[in-house]
Amino acid sequence: MNDIAWYTVGAVAATLTSFGFVPQILKMWRTKSVRDVSPITILQFVAGVSLWVVYGVHLRDPVVIIANLVSLAILITALFLYFRFFKKA
Repeated sequence: MNDIAWYTVGAVAATLTSFGFVPQILKMWRTKSVRDVSPITILQFVAGVSLWVVYGVHLRDPVVIIANLVSLAILITALFLYFRFFKKA
């Protein structure tokens, strides 16, 4: 494959993984329940994604940086919803 094809594979992979937690967020919002959600899992992903951002900055790779910043924003939203709805659970 050529460089454009590999870049496309990376961009598609980044998009899929960046938005991977969105279905969980939608379920949390719809049901107003976080009963089956692990805050440790969310925090572990926040830590990992944050390190990926640092790594992407080191490499100066915009795909890695942007994909993981999007993931981080989504995970922070998940944490916000977790603590918002935890009190009601």
